[in-house]
Amino acid sequence: MRSSLPSRVLGVAVGAALLQLIMITAFAWPVARTGPRDVPIVVTGPQASAVADRLEHERPGAFAVETRRDEAAAREALTDREAYGAIVTTPAGPRVLTASAASPMVAQQLGALAEKLTGPQGARGAAVQDVVAADSDDPRGTGFGALVLPLIMSGLAAAVLLTFAIRAVAWRAAGVVLFAVLGGFGVAALAQGWLSLLPGSYLTLAGVLALSILAVAGTVAGLAAALGRAGIGAGGLLMLLLGNPLSAASSAPELLPQPWGEIGQFLPPGAAVTLIRSTSFFDGAGAARALTVLAAWAAAGLALLAVGALRRRTEERPVPERAPAMAG
Repeated sequence: MRSSLPSRVLGVAVGAALLQLIMITAFAWPVARTGPRDVPIVVTGPQASAVADRLEHERPGAFAVETRRDEAAAREALTDREAYGAIVTTPAGPRVLTASAASPMVAQQLGALAEKLTGPQGARGAAVQDVVAADSDDPRGTGFGALVLPLIMSGLAAAVLLTFAIRAVAWRAAGVVLFAVLGGFGVAALAQGWLSLLPGSYLTLAGVLALSILAVAGTVAGLAAALGRAGIGAGGLLMLLLGNPLSAASSAPELLPQPWGEIGQFLPPGAAVTLIRSTSFFDGAGAARALTVLAAWAAAGLALLAVGALRRRTEERPVPERAPAMAG
C-alpha cells in the first residue's frame, strides 16, 4: 500500500498539470488567434466592384464580400443577419454600415476599416452608421460576453447536484426541467432589469435562456445517468472546455480559428449566444439553426436520462432464485 502511494501522487499531479495546460489552451488559444476569416459583408453602389477587389487584395481571406443592388438591400442584409456590415459607395464618398448587436468586435474592425477608405480627391475616412446597435448600456458587449460562462457553469453545477442528490432518475429529469424554467425566467429578469444587457421581449428571452440551460444541464445530467461519473467529466469537458471558448460570445464565429468557430455553433454555448442575439436584437432573424441545435441537445439529454433510468431499473431488478433440485 505504501509503495503505491508515491506513484498515485505522481499520477494525480501529472494529470492535474495536463488538465491545467488543456484549460489554458482551450480558453487562451481562441482569443490569441482572433481575427477576421471570411467575415460576410456586402458592398453596393457605383464603386462596389472596385471596393470588393481592393478588400480582397489588401485583406485576402478576411472578408467574404457580396454585392447588393442598393443601400436598402445592404441594410436588409444586416437586419437579416446575412452580413455583419456593408460599404455603400456614393459619388460623395463611401459610407460604412455596421451591426454592433451581431458582434461589437466586428463592428469595431469595420470602423477601423472605414478610416482607411478613400473618397473624392483622395480624402481618407468614411462615415460609419450602426444600423443594429448593441444595447446602449453594454455597447462593447462585455456584459453579454460575461453572461455566458456563469450560465454554463451553473448548468453544470445543477446537473452534478441533481445527480448526487436525487437517486430516482425520473425525478432527476424533472429537477433539470424545473431548474431550466426557473433559471430562464430568473436570468432574463436579471439581464433585462438590473444589468440592462438585452432588449426585446422578456418572455421570449426567458424561453431562449430556459432552452439553453436545459441543453447544458440536461446533457450533463443525461451523460451522468447513462455513463456514471465518467459522464459528468465528459459533459464538463464538452460544455466548459470546448463549448465555452468556441461560443464566440465576445467576438464572432468568423473571428475564431476555423473550423472551430463553425464547430462551436453546433454546441449549446455557441448556439445559445447566436439565438439570444437573434431574438433580442434581430426579431428572430438567423435563429433557425441555433434553435434546432439547442432543441436537439435538450432532447438528447432527456433521452440519455431515460436510458439511465432503464439501466438503473435493470440493475436493481431482483434476480429470481432457482428452485432447489429434486433429490433422485
